[in-house]
Amino acid sequence: MRILIMGGTRFIGVYLTKELVKQGHEVVLFNRGNKPAPIEGIKQIHGDRKDAKQLKEKLASESFDAIFDNNGRELSDTQPLVEIFNDKVKHFVYVSSAGVYLKSDQMPHIEGDKVDPNSRHKGKFATESYLEKSGIPWTSIRPTYIYGPQNYNDLEAWFFDRIVRNRTIPIPGNGLHFTQFGHIQDLVKGMAAVLGNDQAIGEIYNISGQRYVTFDGLAKACAVAAGKAGDDINIVHYDPKQFDFGKKKAFPLRMQHFFADINKSLQELNWQPEYDLISGLKDSFENDYLASKREQADIDFSLDEQILSAS
Repeated sequence: MRILIMGGTRFIGVYLTKELVKQGHEVVLFNRGNKPAPIEGIKQIHGDRKDAKQLKEKLASESFDAIFDNNGRELSDTQPLVEIFNDKVKHFVYVSSAGVYLKSDQMPHIEGDKVDPNSRHKGKFATESYLEKSGIPWTSIRPTYIYGPQNYNDLEAWFFDRIVRNRTIPIPGNGLHFTQFGHIQDLVKGMAAVLGNDQAIGEIYNISGQRYVTFDGLAKACAVAAGKAGDDINIVHYDPKQFDFGKKKAFPLRMQHFFADINKSLQELNWQPEYDLISGLKDSFENDYLASKREQADIDFSLDEQILSAS
């Protein structure tokens, strides 16, 4: 297939580009050209996707079998793209987020559960709703927390920063909130598995790791990945309501149970995650954290100090 990827030079797009090229597809990237392409010589179209006129000028004469929209956050990002290609593509794959789900007493989140109209990802749900009515052959992917080398969100690295420096790890609540990590390589393989799958048209898929982990368990898993024993780390629990952190984040994960059922993806996409949590975290630690020499970086632990001094 000839495939357009919106973005393609940060995180999901880098891995997806490599996976699709490996599978024999022709990949074209659309981005602002601020970062090098993940594969030398690959075709790139440079432009600002938020400028609908520019988008049309750059893409109207192009033809693609499929489009992956990895970085559309608001409906206004994606709607012009759909209008250009509505009758021209076999598949439009949109990367949404499990963050659209409404907080619930019943877990895990399942495709079809209620969504939160006030979540910070409400633009993604608005886009999914638009795609459903647009007539374009679409599929939406809802990852939970994505991790792996090149992750630009401080998730696993937040824990590694404290573990390698033998620092106490401050975790909000009692440490028993369950969350879920999915390795980036598993995510893009699931995304690629959507292509050519008629059953996936008009469907939403949760894609993440197979198991859930508590906050404390995640800290211990990161320790093991970094070559320590899980019981060697020191964890302190605190009540975040007793602190005013301003706009800064003292902890990288939302303080609630947050995990999604992936059975639909397993059954309908002929897809299976290859990474368990420890092997995925080791991949991050060895091939990103240590490789970038982040263990030597000057990290701001002022919020930690604020929490620990009050404990």
